[in-house]
Amino acid sequence: MLITSCAAPKNTLYLENIRDTTFAVSGNFEPLIQKNDVLQINVSSLNPEDAVIYNASNTVVPGGGGGGTSGSSAALGGFLVDQQGMLQYPVLGPIKAEGLTKKGLTDYIRGQLVDRKLLVDPVVSVRFLNYRVTLLGEVTRPTVVNVTNEKISILEAIGMAGDITVYGKKENVLLIRDQEGQRLIKRLNLNDKNILASPYYYLQSNDIVYVEPNKAKQFTGEKSRVVLPIIFSGLSLLVIILDRLVLR
Repeated sequence: MLITSCAAPKNTLYLENIRDTTFAVSGNFEPLIQKNDVLQINVSSLNPEDAVIYNASNTVVPGGGGGGTSGSSAALGGFLVDQQGMLQYPVLGPIKAEGLTKKGLTDYIRGQLVDRKLLVDPVVSVRFLNYRVTLLGEVTRPTVVNVTNEKISILEAIGMAGDITVYGKKENVLLIRDQEGQRLIKRLNLNDKNILASPYYYLQSNDIVYVEPNKAKQFTGEKSRVVLPIIFSGLSLLVIILDRLVLR
């Protein structure tokens, strides 16, 4: 109890300094397509038979990227973005998908189908099949969260992992993100209201969130390694003494 109380009360609160206010949000969040993403692309037109070939996927995703942490048992077909950021698409051939938004890819495919007179008035839709984020460290349930609506904030993700434990550092949460061929490392302060306006408030697909243990947890671990052997030694000595007394 004494060890646990060492944590500063202000560091146990989310958005500790927030008051009634409004935050300006610049634009709508839309994730970028990355290498190893699996996309479901559906194409329809006035003549359904002509559109069939454009829906022939080349990758199967078990579970279909279901919601929460469990997902659906059904498998869904999609198109894999390879290590060169390319997507191999029927008839149109390779498409540079990495770095595009869903809208950008949708507009490109539709434009190609129209410009090359392959389909009349095609309707194209794109969605992620493997949009997920990973929660590790001092959360109640470390887990991988599958995101069906392709939009999740860091607070939502932590909530789905059962919240940060009393031993977690809310003021120093680590975000790991692969971005444009580089690995971005960013530390976030969830005590601060400014997290609501941060460009890292919404998580990208394949983000990893790691909550570090605070000093109270570290002290508990170190103390256990020192105290437990002493306790066991004391108990062993007590058993020996009692045994000798009984024999007498």
